[in-house]
Amino acid sequence: MSTQYNIAVVGATGVVGQELIKILEERKVPVGELRPLASARSAGKTVKFNDTHIEVQELTPDSFNGIDYALFSAGGAISEEFCPHAVKAGTVCIDNTSHFRMDPTVPLVVPEVNAADAHKHNGIIANPNCSTAQLVVALKPIYDEVGIARLVISTYQSVSGAGNEAIFELEEQSRALLNGQELAPEQFPHPIAFNAIPHIDKFTENGYTKEEMKMVGETKKIMGDDTIAVTATCVRIPVFICHSESVNIKTRKKISAARVRELLQAAPGVEVVDDVANNVYPLPRAVSGKNDVQVGRIRDDISQENGIELWCVGDNLRKGAALNAIQILEELIK
Repeated sequence: MSTQYNIAVVGATGVVGQELIKILEERKVPVGELRPLASARSAGKTVKFNDTHIEVQELTPDSFNGIDYALFSAGGAISEEFCPHAVKAGTVCIDNTSHFRMDPTVPLVVPEVNAADAHKHNGIIANPNCSTAQLVVALKPIYDEVGIARLVISTYQSVSGAGNEAIFELEEQSRALLNGQELAPEQFPHPIAFNAIPHIDKFTENGYTKEEMKMVGETKKIMGDDTIAVTATCVRIPVFICHSESVNIKTRKKISAARVRELLQAAPGVEVVDDVANNVYPLPRAVSGKNDVQVGRIRDDISQENGIELWCVGDNLRKGAALNAIQILEELIK
C-alpha cells in the first residue's frame, strides 16, 4: 500500500481553504487523515472530502499532533502564531500568507520555477502572492533563454483575492446599482462594482502599495536574481475570479516574439492562447477553474530594443494560491 499522509488545512472554511480541500481530492493526493482547522466561530461546521463530511476543529497549539503537513491559509497573524507550534510537533508547514515570504530562512516556491528550493526548508515553506505566482511561471522560460533586466507590471485583480466577503460585496453592489441604488463599500475603500481601484493592501512610504512591493520582492526571490528591476501597479477590478496582468519585459539579450511563443508553448504550467486575428487571447471568464496560466498578446515592444509585451491570466484561487501550495506538497512527497 502506498504511503499516506495526515494533512491539516488551517482556514478550512475560507475561500482558499475550500479550494485546497477540493484540489487535494482532484489530484488524488494520498491523504490518510484530513484535519480541517479554523477559528472557534467556524468549529463544528463540516467540509466535504472524498464523499465524507468531516467536522471542522478549532485551531489550537495542539492541533498538529500526528500531522505530517499543514496547509495554512488563515491570515498572516495566524501563521505567525501557529506555524511554530506545528513545526514543534514535527509538521511541515506550507504557508499561503505573506508572513514568511521574505524571511531569508524560508524558501518561497513556485514548483515550475524553483522546485528544488522546497527541499531546503526548516519546517516552513512560503507560497507566493497570487499575482507573483502566475507571473513567474510565464517569465521563467524567457529568463532561462535570454535573462531579464527589467519588468513593468500592471495587474487587474479579481475580488476573490480579498476573500468571500469581497465576492459578496461585488455581487450586492452590482445588483444595487442596476436597480438605481448605491451601497456603501465595506471591503474596499471605494465601491468596486463598475469601477477600477488602483489600491490593493496598504500604501507604503514610497507611494507603492504593499501588494506592489510584494511583487517586487517576491519576483526577485523566486527567480533567484536581485538584479532584475521590477515596478508594479496593482488594480482591483470587478471580476469574481482570475487575475490578469499586462507585462512589459526588457530582456538582457534580444529575443523575438515568435521565439517567446515557442518557449511558452513548451513550458510547464503555461497555455499559450494567442490568435489575435480571431480575437483569441486569455480572458478571466475562460481561465476560471483552470490550473494553467494562459499567456497571449505576445509581441515585440516597439519602444525599446530588447522588449517583449505579453498578457497573462491565472486563476488566483488555484495557481495563485491553493494549487501552488499542493504542487509544493506533491514535490515534497514524490
